[in-house]
Amino acid sequence: MKTTLPVILTFLAGFLMLFGFFIPHYPFNELQSTTLNWGMIISGFTMILGIASLIIHHYFKIARKVRDWQFSIIVYVSYLAVFIVGMVFGINNGLALDPTPTGFVYFYVFEPLQATMFSLLAFYIASASYRAFRARNFEATLLLIAAIIVMIGRVPIGKAIWIYFPDIANWIMTVPNAAAQRGIILGIALGAISMSLRILFGIEKPYMGSSK
Repeated sequence: MKTTLPVILTFLAGFLMLFGFFIPHYPFNELQSTTLNWGMIISGFTMILGIASLIIHHYFKIARKVRDWQFSIIVYVSYLAVFIVGMVFGINNGLALDPTPTGFVYFYVFEPLQATMFSLLAFYIASASYRAFRARNFEATLLLIAAIIVMIGRVPIGKAIWIYFPDIANWIMTVPNAAAQRGIILGIALGAISMSLRILFGIEKPYMGSSK
């Protein structure tokens, strides 16, 4: 029963969503809405479990003095500080720039740190692009030429060099690039459909912690 009941609940919830999507009439539309509401309620509990898991994970890192365990203390201090500020002062969702202390922490602490992290990632992307664009074969050579044209066509100096550079760059992005992206999206969609069917019929059970 411990393994059968979750599979039955998953099967019923999944098909209720399907029926509500393909048959948007009573009672299937209301069943779909009810299922979505239950999903939001359950997701609230999963957030609590995620916080508890984070606390336990960093506790063991501090207790065992593993490498860079000092950063776990910073995680604790940051989490408690933001939690206390949010509980005491709350937030104001009516303004684009929240003037509360919670908004100050978000806009002037979290967002600059996030921007810094993505700025550092740009250097790793540049090094990865250098390795990928080396003309080792015909396909890599085409990728290198297309990348150079797009980069030149996207900056103002490209138009100054040759007036048709921006047009060629736009054509590469809207025709061959879009076609490749659609092919990838179709493959992802087919894979998602097949995996969803396997989950609905109990072949795959990731929610059980094991697919067996």
